[in-house]
Amino acid sequence: MLWRAGLTAALVCAIGLLPWLAHTDPALTVLKARSAERTPAPETLRAIRDQLGLGDGPLHLLAQWLGGLLHGDAGRSWVSDTEVLPAVAQALGASLLLMAGAVVVAVLTATAVCARTLRLGARRRLGARGPGGTGSAVLAALPEFLVASVLASVIGVQLEWLPALGWYGPQWMILPALALGLPAGAVLGRMLDDLLPAAFAEPWALAAAARGVPPKSVARQALRRCVPGLLPNLGLFVVGLTGGSVAVEQIFDIPGLGRLTLRASLAQDLPVLQSGTLALVALAALVALLARLGVRRLIGPALRDGALHSLHRPTPPAPRVVSLVYLLLLAAVIAFGLPRDPLALDTTARLQTPSAAHPFGTDALGRDVLARIAHGALTTLGTALAVSAAALLTGVLLGLLPRLSGPLVDTVNAVPPMLAALLVTGIAGSGPWTPALAVAVVAWSPLATHTASLLRQERATLHLTATRALGAGPWYLLRHELLPAVLPPVVRHALLRLPGIALSLAALGFLGLGAQPPSPEWGLLLAENQPYVERAPWAVLAPAAALALLGALAVTAAGGARLPRRRRTPTPPPAKPGPAQPPATPGQPHPARPVALTTPTDTA
Repeated sequence: MLWRAGLTAALVCAIGLLPWLAHTDPALTVLKARSAERTPAPETLRAIRDQLGLGDGPLHLLAQWLGGLLHGDAGRSWVSDTEVLPAVAQALGASLLLMAGAVVVAVLTATAVCARTLRLGARRRLGARGPGGTGSAVLAALPEFLVASVLASVIGVQLEWLPALGWYGPQWMILPALALGLPAGAVLGRMLDDLLPAAFAEPWALAAAARGVPPKSVARQALRRCVPGLLPNLGLFVVGLTGGSVAVEQIFDIPGLGRLTLRASLAQDLPVLQSGTLALVALAALVALLARLGVRRLIGPALRDGALHSLHRPTPPAPRVVSLVYLLLLAAVIAFGLPRDPLALDTTARLQTPSAAHPFGTDALGRDVLARIAHGALTTLGTALAVSAAALLTGVLLGLLPRLSGPLVDTVNAVPPMLAALLVTGIAGSGPWTPALAVAVVAWSPLATHTASLLRQERATLHLTATRALGAGPWYLLRHELLPAVLPPVVRHALLRLPGIALSLAALGFLGLGAQPPSPEWGLLLAENQPYVERAPWAVLAPAAALALLGALAVTAAGGARLPRRRRTPTPPPAKPGPAQPPATPGQPHPARPVALTTPTDTA
């Protein structure tokens, strides 16, 4: 609790110092937010400083805000001069309602992704490894704002099935909930699909199949066995959907907390920004507590008594033919586009359809889309790979120390990505590596949570207890038992997030925190061509297809991620068979036949 309180205080103080860290005049920023046409005369700026108390320094402002907060007063907005708490409470209510709908969509999507594995595993026809298609990876790679734009333009505008703008009732919640829940559900479904085959191979599942237990009951118990490993990541998704859905809230005009926080950060409206961030931190702490209680409710006794079986099972490498096909397609796009000029303008060829001269069409300035995709792949993919590797290493190292990383993950995850980028820019300055540093600051948190969750369950397994009883030390257990069980699924998780990291890097550049137009980064292509999605859908679909192709390549390459096999000492030859076993006496069960069906919790 002290560690969590210290992190929250440090975050609030950093936000309070944001205008001074950014080396900008807060009075000038507030004046532009109030009235962009007003001339910033010295006397006007002086009056704003006197009104807001900026002359007393940031520490005085922070102490004044904290003092008022203890009495239930978060101050007044510097821009609108209204009470902060009612505005933050209203925005939080809208975000929580949207988050609830998105979670329902995410759970249904994850169930659909795992449906085939559940059906085949319950009937003992799963084979050597769980069947995982690339459709979920493509869906997980699509950016939320692109899904929101397609849903709003097609279903809301063209078909007029659902309202696409505003926030007036349950009908207005369906499309934004789909835009947020579909990619999140695809990621959760892939992670769950990675754990299910090992759950169906546990002794209790084998005993259930031998006793003729209905497959639906076995599937429910397998879900119960695997869900505790995903509850912490589900909590991260919940907080991320509440504060990080800025683009979706902008597209559908939803007065949510993420949109309010972003506007306050751009306008340097410190009372609103600090109150909104504090609400997100409190929500993150509450969700983390509920996730821990859920894990304790599902498999708490087994964790306490060390009665679990390991969910780690060595998997054969994924079929290399599919990965090779995706790699060749992506390489072909890059090879055919590199000889073209990505910056050549042709105003007479604006928004042209795909043709022999322009296989992917042209954008609003007449530039070749294929050339921009190919040249943008060099910087986007290289930086994304470097950030993913750094996030993986940091997440694994911090995940091995859950008492240290748990509160840190909750605090970092509560900060919206754009606000984290502004904080990093204010501290480190703007430059070509600023987006990479900003994304790396928050990209490690889901990997650390995944590592800590798997490590906690692996430490409570029967084979680890037996190995420890035989005299194995902590370093031997970590190297030979824990890391081989934890690293492969975490590496697959990191590869699954690679397309999202590539998009986040380019999106920060579009906001002016890194690479600037006319840079051909993929996120910039999506953002620049989004207003023309109805007139020229190819200008958006082409970079989105490249991003989806990257996601498909990442998930197929991750299918066989595993540690190299250790050399084992040769085992002695089997002993000669002894005398035949006497038959069972009447009324006694046969030794080879399972006589009890227990789940991990019942065993504990």
